[in-house]
Amino acid sequence: MKVDSALPLGKVDPGLRSVPKLDLATVGEAARQLEVLGFDGMVSGETKTDPFIPLALAATTTTRLSLTTAVAIAFPRSPMVMALSAWDLQTLSKGRFTLGLGTQVKGHNERRYSVPWAPPMPRLREYIRAVRAIWDCWQNATPLDVRGTYYNFSLMVPLFNPGPIDHPDIPIHIAAVNTGMCHLAGETCGGLRPHPITTQRYIEDVMLPAVREGARKAGREIKAFDVVVSPLIAAAATTAELEGRIKDVRARIAFYGSTRTYHPVFELHGWGAMAQKLHELSVAQRWDEMPGHITDEILETIAIVGTFDTLADKIKRRYGGFSTRIEFGLPVRGADDYETLRRVVQEIQR
Repeated sequence: MKVDSALPLGKVDPGLRSVPKLDLATVGEAARQLEVLGFDGMVSGETKTDPFIPLALAATTTTRLSLTTAVAIAFPRSPMVMALSAWDLQTLSKGRFTLGLGTQVKGHNERRYSVPWAPPMPRLREYIRAVRAIWDCWQNATPLDVRGTYYNFSLMVPLFNPGPIDHPDIPIHIAAVNTGMCHLAGETCGGLRPHPITTQRYIEDVMLPAVREGARKAGREIKAFDVVVSPLIAAAATTAELEGRIKDVRARIAFYGSTRTYHPVFELHGWGAMAQKLHELSVAQRWDEMPGHITDEILETIAIVGTFDTLADKIKRRYGGFSTRIEFGLPVRGADDYETLRRVVQEIQR
């Protein structure tokens, strides 16, 4: 299992409203520190910064870290825009880039990005096909001819053609919860990124069978397929310090549970009625009441909870049977924390 991290080092606070904004001026040095600590990769999400800029900065200060958008939201960007950003990052990193795509939910597409909504799975399939056709045009001078329901591309002139690069085979991963996206991942992608709310049982019993079915229908073998988990983690040096972390993770689980897109996970475990109650509380803006509905059973099933010395073993027992990579971090506030993080990363890798 390879180990990736987001920046800042460690998930400093998983509470919904307290995710820190990334200081772009420090990214290059922080990425270099990840490499020194032994991490295999760095991921960059789309929360309070553009997902591509931190990876471009990291590419200039590292030599072996893989660099992945985890994830870039697809539909607000034209496939042409997405293809060019990925092409540039693959060039800058000398072949270390992976394009991780996500669709986001309907409300965010329509109300945060002002993007018309359409069924996400067929649209993303067409999106990925378009991105790859654009790359093929640039690399192999293949005429650009994409004609679909959502995207049409037929014009590429020399002025706007970046031309071939040394590492043109850019892996594409997609974030997923429901079976349609998992099927699409198996059909056309190099990896799957289960949402942090997904459980071991849900991944093994629901998601991976859908991946295999998608691959079978497409006639693909998926021996090199990546499954990249990014679990919610409540961890501290001592059990006394753990309570504050657990409180924050309960709040994050409650937030996800209030979103209907994620209800299949809760329903599989018999928590459907509770998830519906969380949705009703979120509609009423009664956010403070929601964490109280997350029982210890739910917490322990979804999140990794424990002191630092137990984390590696818990991660390996839960995910070691199917995961190829994990996005992982710990709070880092001093030299001792760096050494703890280095040790846990090494234990997971072993």
